[in-house]
This record gives sequence, C-alpha cells and structure tokens, in this order.
Amino acid sequence: MNNIDRAIIIVLDSAGVGELPDAKDYGDSGSNTFGHIASSTGGINLPNMEQLGLGNLTDIEGVAKTTDCCGGKSLGAYGKANEASKGKDTTTGHWEIAGIINETPFPTYPNGFSKEVLDELEKRTGRKVLCNLPYSGTKVLDDYGAEQKKTGAWIVYTSADPVLQIAAHEEDIPLAELYKACEIALEICNEMAPVARVIARPYLGDESGSYARTSNRHDYSVVPPKATLLDMIKDKGLDVVAVGKTNDIFAGVGVTDTRGTNTDNMDGINKTIKAIKEDTKGLIFTNLVDFDMLFGHRRNAEGYKYALEEFDNKLPEIIGAMKEGDLLILTADHGCDPTYEGTDHTREYIPVLTYGHGLKKGVNLGDRESFADIASTIEELILDTNELPGTSFAKDLFKCCGSGKHHGHHGKDHKCKCK
Repeated sequence: MNNIDRAIIIVLDSAGVGELPDAKDYGDSGSNTFGHIASSTGGINLPNMEQLGLGNLTDIEGVAKTTDCCGGKSLGAYGKANEASKGKDTTTGHWEIAGIINETPFPTYPNGFSKEVLDELEKRTGRKVLCNLPYSGTKVLDDYGAEQKKTGAWIVYTSADPVLQIAAHEEDIPLAELYKACEIALEICNEMAPVARVIARPYLGDESGSYARTSNRHDYSVVPPKATLLDMIKDKGLDVVAVGKTNDIFAGVGVTDTRGTNTDNMDGINKTIKAIKEDTKGLIFTNLVDFDMLFGHRRNAEGYKYALEEFDNKLPEIIGAMKEGDLLILTADHGCDPTYEGTDHTREYIPVLTYGHGLKKGVNLGDRESFADIASTIEELILDTNELPGTSFAKDLFKCCGSGKHHGHHGKDHKCKCK
C-alpha cells in the first residue's frame, strides 16, 4: 500500500546551502548562497522555512536552528544533499533530483562556439550572428542591441553554463521565428557542440540602457538519456504537473500537464498553489527561476533576500492547500552565491526540507549522498518500487506505533518502514 498520494517538489532555483567537498575543483571554495545572502544584507527573515529546519543546514543570520530530536521544533524532516553528478548546471541538477546521475558533465564554451556551428546556424535561419562570447544576459543587450536592430542578426552568446542563448528584439524579429531558430540551434548543437539547453532570450527597449528581457523566454533542452521519476509516475497513469520551466528542462518527457509562468516567481507560486488544490495524484514539480536568473547570476544579494522572504511569506498558503496524502519537498538544483566572484553557478549542497500531515517532526536526514535520494524516496512512497539510483529516506518520515507497523494516511496499518 502506498504511503502518499502525491509529492510536491518546489525547486528554489540556485538556493544552495554551502560548498560541496569538491567545490574547489569548480572554483567555488567558500561559496554559500543562503549563508552569504543573509550575512551580506544584515540578516534574513524566513520564519516558515526556519520551522522546517532550514537553519540547521548552515549558518544563516536571522534563521535560528531547531532541535532535531524526537518531538523537536522542526515541522518535518530536513537535510542537505550532495550532487553526485559532474557539473553544476540547471539541467544536471534537475535530472539528478528526478533520478539521473550524470557522470560526464556537459561541455562549456569559454571562447564561444565554432565557426562550423555559426555557419550552419546562419545558413539554416537566414540571419547573421553577433557576439558569440560568454556574456552577462543584460550587458550583451546593451553592447549588441543597437547593432541587432540595424542588421537583423541574432545575438548569440553563452555563459559559464553549458548553454547557447539567442537574444532577439521582439518588435524586429517575431517570437515564432526566434523559437524556431532555437529549435534549429539545438539540432546543430546535438551534432556539433553538445549543450544542455538552448535558450530563447527575447527583449524589448529602444536604446542601450533601456533594453530589458521579457517573460517570453523559452528553454529547449536535450532529452533525458534514460527514464526519470517523471516517466515512472506518468507510466502508472498518474499526474505529472510541471510548473515554471520544469517542462522545458525535461524536454516535455514524462509530463502530463505543463503550466508555464508568465511573469515571475509569484506567478509560479500561485500556479503551484492552484495545482495543489486540484484533485490530482502523482507529482507536482515546480521550478522558481527568478532566484537564479534575476538575483544569483546578477549578483544581487539584496534582491535575492527579498525574493526568498516573499516565498517564505507564501509558504503557509502552500502548506494550507496540501491534502492529507501530500508530501512537500523544498529543494534547489545548485548554488548561485550572489556575493561570489563572477556570475557563474556555485557547486553547493542543496536543502531538503519536507513536510506532510502525519509525518514525523524534528527528523534530521543528515548529509545525503545524492540529489537522487529525493527521487528514490518519492518512488518508494508513491510507486512502492526501488529502481532509481539514490537512497530513499522514506523510512525516516513516518511514525511507528511500536507494533512493527506504521499508520498510513488511508487509516490502514502497513509494514513498518522505520525498522
């Protein structure tokens, strides 16, 4: 008998909780997204995530630690997870959360893409290419926006992540044409220059300094190389509701219902709450990208702080919408310390904060060996199987009655997983 009806994963994109043991290999020694946001801004007010045990994961000014013994103050189970995959990009992080450990990192392009790639893109799209360098997503518009308006060329750039990005002014190049160009670019990259994603970056504005990216961004990801938790849940006839850019990250594979966000994190939060209130069974998987895109990469600690506080203010509404058979997991996909050098992601532990009606309180899950522990746990609790990599922590979540059984949410006794 299954223990839960539905899992709700909310990824606070880039909200890491401290450097991983191998962070120095990635140039990220000393990084700590949550900790440094708080220390650099005079503290942060996150009372609801504090109650879930966030303060126990790393030192966060303004967020207290809670006791981790039986019957302690934390409302659920908490821990942090190591990234077993190589890399620190969005795709790798999400895939590992869903049960894929990537042993070979996607390549990056610090010198831009090859002439062969650009020639093929120009040939197949009928437009020339500008830039072709690693660039800040806002500065590239200031430096190349006017030239694009004059020439009609694509602004092609990359970053420290394994991505190819194409920016185009919405009033000069139709969105449909930009999206088609990104599809073509992904095909070319799959043949010549592997990337995790091609990202459409439409923008508006009249002159340098006024250019701004719009909410019509679209990500084109490579298809996961094997079945994920999403596929397994979908194959059982259950729901997989993808909120935000989750559908893009998995190239639509394993998703039964996609709900993109039109504006910002708050739109994603509200769409998640709406999905929780609906009568679905299976998985709701939300990505809140603003933390990373607007604040982490732009090294805006103050903005990141307020975005986290805004999410925390909505957390009681998220929990209030949950049904008896729901399990909530708050996590991240990598770090992006806004106080760190450069604009790259940072190689960090991710938080694992759980809540559910009737689950144990004050449970310390410790340092998990892989993000895939999340997938393994949900697989066990929803599908009652153990096929994905990772180590399930399902046994730590449920109360035992001492009789060798635990009480499931359907009011029936099941084999005790706490033993």
